[in-house]
Amino acid sequence: MKASEWLQRSVALFRARADAPEAPVAPLLPEAPEPPGRSTDDRLQAGLRRAGEALSPRELRQLLADLQGVIDTRVSEVEGGRRAGRLMQWYRSADEGARLDFWLLMSEQFVADPGKVRQAQDRFAAAVGTPEQAAAEVIFRRSTVSPRRRVLQRFSAHPDGIRFLVDLRAQMQPQLKRDKRLLALDVEMEYMFSTWFDIGFLELRRISWDSPASLIEKLIRYEAVHDVRSWEDMKNRLAPDRRCYGFFHPRLPQEPLIFVEVALVNSISESITPLLDELAEELDVSRASHAIFYSISNTQVGLRGVSFGDSLIKRVVESLRQEFPRLKTFATLSPIPGLRHWLSRHAPPETLQEWESVGSLPATAARARALLGWTARYLGGLSDAGQPLDPVARFHLGNGARVERLNWAGDPSPKGFRQSYGIMVNYLYDLRRLDRHRAELARGHVPVSAAVAGLIKAAPAVPQLSPTTTTKET
Repeated sequence: MKASEWLQRSVALFRARADAPEAPVAPLLPEAPEPPGRSTDDRLQAGLRRAGEALSPRELRQLLADLQGVIDTRVSEVEGGRRAGRLMQWYRSADEGARLDFWLLMSEQFVADPGKVRQAQDRFAAAVGTPEQAAAEVIFRRSTVSPRRRVLQRFSAHPDGIRFLVDLRAQMQPQLKRDKRLLALDVEMEYMFSTWFDIGFLELRRISWDSPASLIEKLIRYEAVHDVRSWEDMKNRLAPDRRCYGFFHPRLPQEPLIFVEVALVNSISESITPLLDELAEELDVSRASHAIFYSISNTQVGLRGVSFGDSLIKRVVESLRQEFPRLKTFATLSPIPGLRHWLSRHAPPETLQEWESVGSLPATAARARALLGWTARYLGGLSDAGQPLDPVARFHLGNGARVERLNWAGDPSPKGFRQSYGIMVNYLYDLRRLDRHRAELARGHVPVSAAVAGLIKAAPAVPQLSPTTTTKET
């Protein structure tokens, strides 16, 4: 980049920051991923380490031998677990560079035998259409299973192994974009975790104020939607007219994998403020008619890609219906985290400037109605891949909910304004129409209520957005 171009870009970025101090600003120079160094094959054959390599070739060879020893066919499962435990101790005291070398060895050195894979593939191809086809297919699938999977299984057998592996994958996540060599290990771990954390192995538990303080502290730390301000705030969220449920794994008994917070009320909530009001009068839960899911938080970065949120909501609905037969309506009060980013790319610049001061306007104001229309367009649109544009919408609509209502000033907090100008949305879980809504979404139509459909119709058209489906009001 020429000096004059750099100066012009710097001045432009400075002005952008002055106009919108809270908006993220791109770096002056684009961050290019660091080129990967030598492969572990080359380093294992070398005599000296190069700059940027944490372990010397001799240390790398020893670490590889230790990893291979974990799955040595001549040792028992118990001994393999002991060896895995010693490697876990080494890893915990290793620095970031040594851990990277550990990941690279796992990713590059424990691959399926290409010769065996080709042989099994040829055998399967020859068996297609014969009585041996099914057996040949099983043999082919087995040939593609890498020794890496066996290493992970041995680590998981250790009493602390599951915790260790989940933390390891979490530590590896920031490196994936910079070093594609790690993708094999990441994909393998995601596959294994999807098996180990299958819904059939998880326990649904209610978390209350009587739960251990250490568990409640984790709720405070992991809350990802509405920050917990104090212990009194947390106590209010666990009051009698509130419910909090989490999924737990038997190997992580005091660690919620995901948890949801629910308010028992008498109407669909339009603002988060009364739900989090510590001074609000408690409702007689026996008379509650609505359950509002207002916060869902995943807690383990290492389980990214392993989905159990949809099962959590279904199980919680079943539990609440058994406990409170009067409950008839199940809905959310949800943030719209992707809205402002999407608007920055689609709305006219002069309109974006006007919206910076909408926080104090009533919902009936012209600018507010215009912004609500754009929001409805966003929530009713699909990406090129046929998925809802907003990540929260993607989750709830994928579970069979519909876009029910937009709520002006639903979240007046600074975070709410940064995300969506304070607008929140209700997704309705109509238990009789979940399958119908999922089918509509699969056909490329977002299910919305008549009220939201009206906002979409009155809003400016946005190119390349898929049509919505208006569903009957309940």
